[in-house]
Amino acid sequence: MAYVKNIIDICHKLSYNKSTEGGASLELKEFFPVWRDLTPTQQEQLAGGASKRTVQKGTVLHSGSLDCTGLILVECGQLRAYILSDEGREITLYRLLDRDICLFSASCIMRSIQFEVMITAERETTLWVIPSEVYKSAMEQSAPLANFTNEVMAGRFSDVMWLLEQILWKRFDQRLAGFLLEESALEGTNELKITHEAIGSHMGNPREVVTRMLRYFQSEGLVKLSRGTVEITDANKLEQLLHP
Repeated sequence: MAYVKNIIDICHKLSYNKSTEGGASLELKEFFPVWRDLTPTQQEQLAGGASKRTVQKGTVLHSGSLDCTGLILVECGQLRAYILSDEGREITLYRLLDRDICLFSASCIMRSIQFEVMITAERETTLWVIPSEVYKSAMEQSAPLANFTNEVMAGRFSDVMWLLEQILWKRFDQRLAGFLLEESALEGTNELKITHEAIGSHMGNPREVVTRMLRYFQSEGLVKLSRGTVEITDANKLEQLLHP
């Protein structure tokens, strides 16, 4: 399912594919491929300013451009980044998974960039936070870190443009099929514990629109619906729907 892989990789994935052994905690330096290019003082600056914590599902970590939380580094768990319209409608921009890094929560370090991005925990998550002023100071002193930061931000813009293309050019049934396959891949099961309203929040569509399309999927044998659950019964047909 190449499409699903692309969606899951919508967050900026760092080039660390080896999982931690024996459940050992990640060190801060493992998030930065340019760590060895930093001076000892710069390394101490980042390490000394960083704080590690565990948040529960539903915790709001960042609430728009006025809330400059800092750089978020996910050790393990799952976060959701989304935008909220004036009418209260939501749409998911990306998920932050294990070893992901998010700059939008520290967008205030870049004067010309202001994003009303919300970030919440979708499950219990252990993460690091580097205060914006600490990271900005280190970035101003280190060309390798500044280049890495620009690379991450460029990748994030590409991800958001990809999402925009999906919304503008793909039919809703294709987007919904892709979302269900993505959720199945993330959760490791075809039985998704999710409401129609929650799906609508992720996709930026009213619940009624989601319900109508899911009922159509059910009539075609693609899914089975029950209260608070969407069970994928034919993943192959959903995949075919994405690539007619």
